[in-house]
Amino acid sequence: MTTTIAGGRAARRQTMRRIRPRRSPAVPLLLVVFAGAAGVIWLWWNNTPSLADTASKWLAAGRITGLLAGYLMALVVLQMARVPALERRVGSDRVARWHAMSGRYTISLVVAHVVLTMYGYALQAGLTFADIVQQTIDSINQLPDMGKAAIGTGVLVFIGLISMGPVRKRIPYDLWYHVHLLTYVATFLTFWHQLSTGNEFVVEPIAKTVWYALYGTVTALVVWYRILTPIRLNMRHRLRVEAVIEEAPGVVSVLMSGRKLHRMGAEAGQFFRWRFLAPGMRFSSHPYSLSAAPRPNMLRITVKAAGDHSSALRELQPGVRVWAEGPYGAMTASRRRSGKVLLVAGGVGITPMRALFETLPGAAGDLTLLYRANSTQDLALWDELASIAEERGARLMYAVNSPEGERPDISPDTLRRKIPDIEEHDVFMCGPPGFAQQVYEALRGAGVPTRRIHHESFEM
Repeated sequence: MTTTIAGGRAARRQTMRRIRPRRSPAVPLLLVVFAGAAGVIWLWWNNTPSLADTASKWLAAGRITGLLAGYLMALVVLQMARVPALERRVGSDRVARWHAMSGRYTISLVVAHVVLTMYGYALQAGLTFADIVQQTIDSINQLPDMGKAAIGTGVLVFIGLISMGPVRKRIPYDLWYHVHLLTYVATFLTFWHQLSTGNEFVVEPIAKTVWYALYGTVTALVVWYRILTPIRLNMRHRLRVEAVIEEAPGVVSVLMSGRKLHRMGAEAGQFFRWRFLAPGMRFSSHPYSLSAAPRPNMLRITVKAAGDHSSALRELQPGVRVWAEGPYGAMTASRRRSGKVLLVAGGVGITPMRALFETLPGAAGDLTLLYRANSTQDLALWDELASIAEERGARLMYAVNSPEGERPDISPDTLRRKIPDIEEHDVFMCGPPGFAQQVYEALRGAGVPTRRIHHESFEM
């Protein structure tokens, strides 16, 4: 049995009303970030006296690494706040990459700050590098707020260790996700010693005010967008599971009903983080894309069983309450730059592509969807796609393995042969990382400019 979601014309009208072509604010935001870092360096330089001895030099190095670590830590938390301007315009995947990179730099700077500062103190006390552990213990016992800072630093290092690639792949997603939330605790614990022991904040009241404003603003954004906004959304729309339908082997659609769901602000191509309030699933929150444009009383996701959470979706019963956070993602119609569009989906990456295939404005012949799967049996939602293609005069193609298991050729020559004017198309694609990289290289080889290739990975 498969689902059929009707009402495509209404969904396209809704999309047309929301299309506001706009540039990503990524570059201006990065300039602001670098300007802030430059301000931190200036603050350190302005408050650094002449370095007369070796100990002073080590302590000065410890101060600048600590200041930069404190600045970056605020940005790390900001990138976790789900701010719409970041999530929907820069893109959730790009923000996630910024967060991971900022986190690595922050932990490196924190470790450097501890080692450099403690060594500087040890030199002042006439000790050697071998005595740095004892000096650290003495500092924790003697200086204000250092005990909390030591605990926070330990938490940060632990989060960094479990986020390393080889370790991250070996632990359950839910465990990693909830441990990652301890970043808030680590930030709170390490904040206070910055003001009580940081020379810049002791001698510069304005600097202390700015630091309070920075962390206060970030805290307000976290509370608003990660706590209050989801509460408001779910109290207003009251989502419940309506039905669970098998679409293909290992692939199910979850239909959810609620109130005025088309007013949630979601667009085709976006995703939510879903928490199903059923036994064994209440504490799991996972990102899944909408596989159809929102209807006034219906949302749908289509998910392939790839882990404990996604496998458990088939057991959901009608009436189960759903807690949603979002919408997130920037791979929407607003990214479109030209009249013709190629949508490329790999596996369950068909979900956002199906929603875009239904809603992207275009005349007959403007839209093409290429669907890659292992076999024809794995082509989830195929009947719906065929119906949309027929209604809209769009082109629908699939690429599956041969009976002998040979993979189809997706190369620049093949793409140019199938779509002669491909360089004039915008391309939206979604699929596993290896598939996305292969298609990206083929598209570039076929002459599609980078600015017209739109891809967003929802792997967290």
